[in-house]
Amino acid sequence: MAQLKTQLTLEEFLALPSGDVTYEFVNGEAVPKYSNDEMSPKFFHSTIQKALLILLDQCLQNQGRVEVEWAVKLKINHQDWVPVPDLTYVSYDLLSADWLEDEACPVTPELVIEIISPGQTFGEMTEKATDYLKAGILWVWVVDTKARTITVFAPSSLPVTYRENQVISDEKLPGLEITPNAVFQRAGLIK
Repeated sequence: MAQLKTQLTLEEFLALPSGDVTYEFVNGEAVPKYSNDEMSPKFFHSTIQKALLILLDQCLQNQGRVEVEWAVKLKINHQDWVPVPDLTYVSYDLLSADWLEDEACPVTPELVIEIISPGQTFGEMTEKATDYLKAGILWVWVVDTKARTITVFAPSSLPVTYRENQVISDEKLPGLEITPNAVFQRAGLIK
């Protein structure tokens, strides 16, 4: 395995070769998104990710892009930060439908979704959600596969945790109406 130098510029980080490990850019360092085997995504994580992709694509059809594991170029505390959310939504208003580059997301998306993996805690994901909000993201969803909940973070309100058939919607995302049960049913994790 290649040894990474400790401090990188954003350009050096973005030029790193692809490999088996997904890295995020945090405080000038390439940090593995999943730090150990316990934390790596498992079946529930994967099926929820797929279900959300399908449902969000349907709800937000022709309004923007819903992408899986797409690195996002952000700034937090005046430092470059490149997280890799489990899902990212960017409207065509922010990034035109004809944009076609093989690079990290060049704009601040409206919505990012993180799914708690084994070995991660809700508290850790809350910290990351707070960082996303500080970087200008409008909504951050944290999905807890054990509790079967989706917690929505927004800059101007306290987090709200949705359960069962509570509808998640927002007038700024027309067409988006989704419930935790719809996601978990689509994933095959509840009947």
